[in-house]
Amino acid sequence: MVQAIQLLRNIGQFDSVNAGAQIPFAKLTVVYGENGRGKTTLTAILRSLATGAATPISDRHRLGAANPPHVVIGLAAGAPAVFENGAWSRTEPNVAVFDDEFVAQNVCSGIEVIPGNRQNLHELIVGSQGVALNAAVQTHVDRIEQHNRELRAKADAIPAARRGGLDAEAFCALQPIPDLDRELADAEKRLAAARSSEVVATAAIFPALSLPAFDLDALDGLLGRDLPGLEEAAAERVQAHIALLARGGERWIGEGLTHADHAAAAGPAICPFCAQDLAGSSVIGHYRAYFGDAYNDLKRDIANAIQALTTTHAGDVPAAFERTVREAIERREFWQAFTEVPAIQIDTAEIARAWKAARDGIMERLKAKQAAPLEPLALGDDVRAAVATYEEQRVGLDRVAAVLVQANEALALVKEEARAANVAALAADLTRLRAVEARHQPDMAALCTAYVDERDEKGRTETARDQAREALNQYRQNVFPAYQDAVNDYLRRFNAGFRLGNVAPVNNRGGSAANYNVLINNIAVGLNAAEGPCFRTALSAGDRNTLALAFFFATLERDQALAQKIVVIDDPMSSLDEHRTLHTVQEIHRLAGAVGQVIVLSHSKPFILNVWEKCGALPRASLQVVRAQQGSTLVAWDVTGDMITLHDKRHADALAYLQAADPAVERKIAESLRPMLETFVRVAFPAQFRPGGKLGQFADICRQRLGTADEILGPNDTAELRALLDFGNRYHHDENPAYQTEAINDRELADFTRRTLAFASRPRQ
Repeated sequence: MVQAIQLLRNIGQFDSVNAGAQIPFAKLTVVYGENGRGKTTLTAILRSLATGAATPISDRHRLGAANPPHVVIGLAAGAPAVFENGAWSRTEPNVAVFDDEFVAQNVCSGIEVIPGNRQNLHELIVGSQGVALNAAVQTHVDRIEQHNRELRAKADAIPAARRGGLDAEAFCALQPIPDLDRELADAEKRLAAARSSEVVATAAIFPALSLPAFDLDALDGLLGRDLPGLEEAAAERVQAHIALLARGGERWIGEGLTHADHAAAAGPAICPFCAQDLAGSSVIGHYRAYFGDAYNDLKRDIANAIQALTTTHAGDVPAAFERTVREAIERREFWQAFTEVPAIQIDTAEIARAWKAARDGIMERLKAKQAAPLEPLALGDDVRAAVATYEEQRVGLDRVAAVLVQANEALALVKEEARAANVAALAADLTRLRAVEARHQPDMAALCTAYVDERDEKGRTETARDQAREALNQYRQNVFPAYQDAVNDYLRRFNAGFRLGNVAPVNNRGGSAANYNVLINNIAVGLNAAEGPCFRTALSAGDRNTLALAFFFATLERDQALAQKIVVIDDPMSSLDEHRTLHTVQEIHRLAGAVGQVIVLSHSKPFILNVWEKCGALPRASLQVVRAQQGSTLVAWDVTGDMITLHDKRHADALAYLQAADPAVERKIAESLRPMLETFVRVAFPAQFRPGGKLGQFADICRQRLGTADEILGPNDTAELRALLDFGNRYHHDENPAYQTEAINDRELADFTRRTLAFASRPRQ
């Protein structure tokens, strides 16, 4: 509880005031003061004491004061609360303040309901428990906003040029692709083929590659052939003779026999060299047997073999082979830009060497055979080794050729796909693959990890927010309907012509807020509208203040710490309709019995006196804010004295004169007797003695109505009133210009004073 305002210095109208330290506060404390004297400053100080905010005080730094505000407030528990150097030494959170600031914060700003009003009203409705739940929600909401800022920053840190047109979320979600390098190469080639579709469609595929084989079996048979039908003796004789000859002797003999046969056709067979007759030579017969048709066939087969070897393995054949290999290599260079093609590993030089060695070795054997057709020959190990080496090259080439045959199938597919390809789609595929490649580079992976971690953390925060919001919603489902009922109950007590409807919470990015309608004649009026009825146009200033009071009282009613509350109410009658004064006094009285302390400040003396009188059973204290030189100060206020009316004072003075007979007050008493009569008659006979009338006229009416059905006073009372009035007129200027010099007799004055008191106290006859 606030015990006293011990010091006010350099704030508002208060220069240096410590008089309040001698004026203790009570459970009910009323503060009276004219407008502009400093009541609102006192309220602001108490609001600052509750929240700890310095602004309500610092904004009221006294104009012209050199030093900052300094305030000391005595509290029931603990040390005083001191505001100095812009801060409180302690606060008192149990202070609840109703003033213009409460209205502006929670109900309307001017005549408009702004979002801040609805957010503050939400906190009023849900109370401390709901505020804690809502604060938890808002903490998560604020954290999510921070996550969003972090996500944007971390997304921006991932270079857009490397994202392949994807946003950060999609880019970071890209999964690694096995054998990505091959996928990339294939995609690049498919796109290149599509972009060069006409060239690809007409491009040649790989040529067929092959090397001719050597038929060693045939060669072995040919080289080993002789004339199996030739007599052994003849053969030996011819071969012995041939052996005597030089190299090529067998051919020479064979050709010579041909010449001899030609000569014999014309006459005797004559030797072309010695001109002897050959008819008697036995060796000629052997020659003819040796060099017969079989011999010629053998020589022809040898010649054919030599020719076949030359045709198949010599001449332009090796060069043609090398050209074919070059074509294959060149076509591979072309096609590898559009598809995966095998490498062509062909060592043409090595093949040429092996081929030549095998070919030359075989040719040499065939030539030798040709020189001695009937001499059996063999290829020899060296030739066979050369042919084996060549065969290895040929088999290796066959493997390469088989691979190229398969590659040609792939090339045919490339041609077909190129003709029907969608360049844009292929380009998009390639872009995505490059994005995958970039995504999993170490630098990008680190940036994506940071982004994904932040995103996942945001997801966890969103889950926590949703859980906190669900807890808040569960709590609000009961609180809001009950609050609506409480506010409407207070509006009914205040005799307001409107009610609230659809009081409900709403959630938005700025936090939770309260929404409601005003029901006037059961028609819902919204809080805001561009035109037509709304809060601004449907409620008067008094209605808005009444609604604010209803909000305030309904909020206090639901406060679990109500018994410890220090309730400050500043000028609740501001803009309040007069017919609601009694209801407000009654609610303050009811509240004062339930809270720790009520402090009421007002410029309306009748209102504050009504509060004082209504709460007569409570411990009470009263202060007044009055002018002091160039500012204001606090003084004790005699409420009882201000509650006594002028009529009450006149009555009390008259009784005191009868008891004390003080000559100093005789004229004052004489002058007060007629006003006492006028006040009594006006209250006792309001229908006959109306405002503006004169007491003499009333006395004449009473005399005129004596004995009639409309009689006002009886004969004795009418006569007594006339007598009392005649005495009183002697001391009033309107009846006696010399009233100030009219002589006063104590005995006479005492008699008329006693009779006046008796007349003003008697029951109406």
